[in-house]
Amino acid sequence: MVQFNVVTSQAKDRLLLAVVEQAKSEGILDLSLREIAAAIGTSHRMLIYHFGSRDGLLVAIVREVERRERQTLGDTTPSVADARQQWNRLADPSLRAQERLFFEIYSHALLGRPGTDGFLEEALDGWITPVTNQLVAVGVEEKDARAIARLGLAVTRGLLLDLLASGDVDGTTYAFHVFTGLLEQSSRSRMSQ
Repeated sequence: MVQFNVVTSQAKDRLLLAVVEQAKSEGILDLSLREIAAAIGTSHRMLIYHFGSRDGLLVAIVREVERRERQTLGDTTPSVADARQQWNRLADPSLRAQERLFFEIYSHALLGRPGTDGFLEEALDGWITPVTNQLVAVGVEEKDARAIARLGLAVTRGLLLDLLASGDVDGTTYAFHVFTGLLEQSSRSRMSQ
């Protein structure tokens, strides 16, 4: 029984890897489950077996992409330069498909759609807690660190929505730089008190 579960898990992982790459390279938002399966060389039945439904597959994709994104945080000390570099990466046009997919699944979770259980908690706390921990590690009080992490996440996601709606890379990038400049000023002010 354990052997079967391991094989099933490995097969699911391989399918997820393939479909994530398909989503990143060519997008899948407008594809049916059959079309997604054909694009990665499997059957729609295999996708249903492993992910339950198209929505279940989309949630799994977004969770995997989010997990990978969180890994980019690493154990580094947070800095304005790092935040701006991260924004520049997120503003890259090659990420538009996965960003649209993220917001689609986020809205599905807000509506309580099947297969999205726990997604909102992951989408929030999965980012807020590690950034809070990084800020606390450099001396920011925990209450302030959590608020700064939440604010940073909200601004980043808000600007990403703006970018998706407007296509204005320069405007949203400038706004992000203004925001991080304000954070930097606030940090200097707290340190001088």
